[in-house]
Amino acid sequence: MGISLKPQHLNRYRQISWLLVKYGRSDLAKETGLEETLTAEERVRPREAAKADELAADLEKLGPTFVKLGQLLSTRVELLPRPYLDALARLQDKVEPFGFAEVEKIVTSELGVRTSKAFSDFESKPIASASLGQVHLAHLRDGRPVAVKVQRPDIREQMVEDLDALGEIAEFLDNHTEFGQRCEFTRMLEELRKSLMRELDYRQEAHNLAAFREQLKAFTHIIVPAPIADYSTSRVLTMEYVSGVKITEMSPLTRMDFDGEMLAGELFRAYLNQILVEGFFHADPHPGNVSLTSDHRIALLDLGMVGRIMPRLQEDLLQLLLAISEGHGEDAAQIAIKIGQPRREFDQTEFTRRISEIIGQQKTATVEQMQVGRLVLEVTRCAADCQIRVPPELTMLGKTLLNLDQ
Repeated sequence: MGISLKPQHLNRYRQISWLLVKYGRSDLAKETGLEETLTAEERVRPREAAKADELAADLEKLGPTFVKLGQLLSTRVELLPRPYLDALARLQDKVEPFGFAEVEKIVTSELGVRTSKAFSDFESKPIASASLGQVHLAHLRDGRPVAVKVQRPDIREQMVEDLDALGEIAEFLDNHTEFGQRCEFTRMLEELRKSLMRELDYRQEAHNLAAFREQLKAFTHIIVPAPIADYSTSRVLTMEYVSGVKITEMSPLTRMDFDGEMLAGELFRAYLNQILVEGFFHADPHPGNVSLTSDHRIALLDLGMVGRIMPRLQEDLLQLLLAISEGHGEDAAQIAIKIGQPRREFDQTEFTRRISEIIGQQKTATVEQMQVGRLVLEVTRCAADCQIRVPPELTMLGKTLLNLDQ
């Protein structure tokens, strides 16, 4: 017995089934009934095993929902081998821009006035383009330069359709397979759905900008663009334009002109403050979202993806970092057990041994010298291997800190 195949989702079913077959899980394609959407030739797994990097490229071809899914999977260390996790962590959220006529149509509809009336000028070529939207440079009537983020047409409807198809598959796997019961795909999809719906509401990102500006004002070398409320809606976000060079585009000579170690240290301290004190952090600080301004400050961009940590988990994370920095492997293991939810098959002895081994390798390092993100993900991997269910906040935290490590 498989899922009831809905006609409107047949193309997505076929694409997902093909991925399962290509990457060695034809058993799941068969159990779910998705195999029926493939031709006889497509049902045969290629003789040569697919490489990890191919999965990232395949997901990019399927569109923005699957790019976001891949990014989420990159934090689920219990699901995939490390080469796949590393490949998915490098997924690029870049797509071709949509036409300026559509941009004008959306801005006019959202703001209630034509772009020529709302702005003194509005560049037709975007300065950045991603799966959910693109950014244009413009000037308000009072002369202020602004960045205007415009949501891609029909993107919400497309994502809702994709999530519905994925949700049907996740529910079937959870209810009818041991693999699904162990991995809890429905819970993971619901996490993805909530995250995407928040990202698709640009009013939420405007709120994030304002909140992070207040939160980070004590860090004088870090800036966050100010949102312009009167020119922002759920599909259009207008913010202060911050001129700078993306970290990923800087030449070696440019890097010699400023104190990179000092800036990296301040950024790291700012994120520890977000996580351990504020409980509200920017969850996507990859190099493409970080710029260096002409006065050698760090500008944080694209704040649509955020994470929240409850006070109790904050305290546990602080204790975990302290146990790690002091070389107390058994204490670190006990705290990790407290953070997660051990299953019936949990092997505490093996878990404590492996955590102690990881901690031993970090014994002489200071907190700032540690690759904290890699360490958190290693702890998460050990927990999953030893049958502990880890809260999604911990894996999101690990990925966030890993981006900072890099």
